Amino acid sequence: MPIELEPLVRKLSLEETQLGALTAHVGTPGGRDVVAIVTGMGTQLARQHTEQLLDAVAVARVVVVGITGALENETPIGTLIRPEVVVNSATGTEHRPQPFGEQMPRGTMWTTDVLITEPEALGALRQRGVVSLDMETAAIAAVCETRSIPWCVFRVISDRASDGSVDEEVFHLSNQDGTPNHEAIASYFAEHPERLPLMARMADDVKRATDAAAEAAITAVMQSR
Repeated sequence: MPIELEPLVRKLSLEETQLGALTAHVGTPGGRDVVAIVTGMGTQLARQHTEQLLDAVAVARVVVVGITGALENETPIGTLIRPEVVVNSATGTEHRPQPFGEQMPRGTMWTTDVLITEPEALGALRQRGVVSLDMETAAIAAVCETRSIPWCVFRVISDRASDGSVDEEVFHLSNQDGTPNHEAIASYFAEHPERLPLMARMADDVKRATDAAAEAAITAVMQSR
């Protein structure tokens, strides 16, 4: 989403450019060529925009950077997730990121196009070793693996699927391209004014998580050879 891209653009002083129909941000921090894009939300957009990027630019590595949701209430907001395996929930296909950076991979990330909040479903995923939920990583991984391009993922916990903070109404406050749905937001707060403090706290959590994800990814890239 744009909010996940913003800290990368800011910290790396990237500049906006067009790669065909794809909007990208580019720069050479530390002498390393970097190109960053917004994939949009969900596997279809992630696949489409990753393919457009790789058609336009020859890259040495794809780094997925952003936020992810915890399955339980114990994992602190701001926890960096470097999964050992990423599963496409629709197909069951497993994707394994190439080690990159100092942190050892741990656990499974579950990529899904649907919002999962039911306690039974979350419990079943935890029993499978799933530590977080996202909506794009497995699709990006599949594109990279088809083209024999190394990939890795830096995502940080921004919310919890189990605490009721995210439901279908909240989920649809964003458009598929990751931009805010202003009409839905206005309607939501008109109907639920009491939730304003909760949403403000969630916004703070997302900002903290996106900053942490960007910082972790940048550190690993700058230390790479």
